[in-house]
Amino acid sequence: MFNILIADPLSEDGIQPLRNADNMNIVIDTNLTPQELEEKIGEFDALLVRSQTQVTRNLLSKASKLKIIGRAGVGVDNIDLDAATEHGIIVVNAPNGNTNSAAEHTMAMIMALSRKIPQAYNSLKNRKWDRKKYIGVELKNKTLGIVGLGRIGAEVAHRAKGQRMDIIAYDPFLTKEKADNMGIGSGTLQEVLQAADFITIHTPLLKDTRHLLNTEAFQLMKPGVQIVNCARGGIIDEDALYEAIVSKKVAGAALDVFEEEPFLDNKLLELPEVIATPHLGASTIEAQESVAIDVCEDVISFLTVDSVKNPVNLPSVPRDVLSKIEPYFHMAEKLGEFLIHLTEEVVEEINVYYSGELSAFEVSPLTRNTVKGLLKRHLGNHVNDVNALYLAERRGITIHENKTSTAKGFTNLLKVEIKTKSEKRSVSGTLLNGLGPRFVKVEEYSVDFTPKGHIVVIHHKDQPGVIGKMGSLLAQHDINIATMQVDRSDIGGNAIMILSVDKHMENEELAILKSIEEIKEVFAIDL
Repeated sequence: MFNILIADPLSEDGIQPLRNADNMNIVIDTNLTPQELEEKIGEFDALLVRSQTQVTRNLLSKASKLKIIGRAGVGVDNIDLDAATEHGIIVVNAPNGNTNSAAEHTMAMIMALSRKIPQAYNSLKNRKWDRKKYIGVELKNKTLGIVGLGRIGAEVAHRAKGQRMDIIAYDPFLTKEKADNMGIGSGTLQEVLQAADFITIHTPLLKDTRHLLNTEAFQLMKPGVQIVNCARGGIIDEDALYEAIVSKKVAGAALDVFEEEPFLDNKLLELPEVIATPHLGASTIEAQESVAIDVCEDVISFLTVDSVKNPVNLPSVPRDVLSKIEPYFHMAEKLGEFLIHLTEEVVEEINVYYSGELSAFEVSPLTRNTVKGLLKRHLGNHVNDVNALYLAERRGITIHENKTSTAKGFTNLLKVEIKTKSEKRSVSGTLLNGLGPRFVKVEEYSVDFTPKGHIVVIHHKDQPGVIGKMGSLLAQHDINIATMQVDRSDIGGNAIMILSVDKHMENEELAILKSIEEIKEVFAIDL
């Protein structure tokens, strides 16, 4: 008999699979304090939560019988994944359960925004009949710009086509071929912002997407553009949006998410051009039922046949394999994380080369870690060791593992290469005794640096004075260089500088470096 604790409210229909399964003792207690949960958790084989219950390291240290945690939803911010993995507890979620609900809510917001339905309703409630004040616009033949074409973004595109809208989308993993197959247009972020009459956001909130729609972005847009955000608060700079609406650059905005939730006051809601809902994207009976069913089925499957569909954390690795490859886990992830910053094009192929002693082992966990690091820039914590290969495959990225016993002077060497339509980039790393992970090659250039902190990669022409110009400009902006590596292809030819600096470099500072005539490319990478 397996004991299962449901600690947050779940749909009763959603937990029917558990009720129908054999050998499942279900306890529903959604009012436990953290202390009470710690006292009870040792009795249970499975724990089901939503976002309310905090599954902490301390709690898991007391979960002596716990085998699986089910999160009825997508995000797992309330679960300490590292601690769960260390305790051998599998974590599953429901990544697809709210897709339809979120897409429908987005379309409802677009329609309500275009026809000013909430404003007209409020006017009627106040006993006013003012048809002229609430003249809207049709969606037909309007251009919808979709920023982020994952599951939900793709569903929105499908529905918007039914409204006979023209679609143009930006996604870092969207190829022209995929867009053509979907019957939509594709472009850079700038091109999408410039072309769209309506813009809807469907990206995770990451360092690269925080305030993605800011003052500069609004300046690129058409006058009278309308904005929709049913994804994550913080992707839109709310102060910039406020100013854009007041200046009439933006005609209206529909918001389901905010930078602070819940909030007592938000000046955007003072504007008549803004309509809003309190984070209702996944709040449908069907979505709540669907996510509960998904995690319940995974819990049953894991407890009975040791198999799951939607694992979030690292699956178990045989101990003898793990002891050999574990030291390379961190470096593999950093190789991918570093490499993806060297291109703004869509990655179509990833090649991972294992040389030396590593070639004798099962290295698929290292490949997963590499791909995870590469995808994290655009997908954030949604990608993990388990789903990395699946997410890459869904985005049309092919992955190849290559092994050779020859490591060219190193005991072990791990090289990662990415290919896009027009370019190829690579980076190689190894472990040095007493020094840990070291990157020893960037493309064809020999280097030696630790993948840590604020890194700046500069491709330049090998000419006297370039380093001096670069150093002077950084000094003028109070940016201190901690370490520097330099290599070149030949005298007077192409060269590379790898800098370690003391703080993150902003886009404005990078632009100043790019203004040096001999400098061809500059990339800032925080590891």
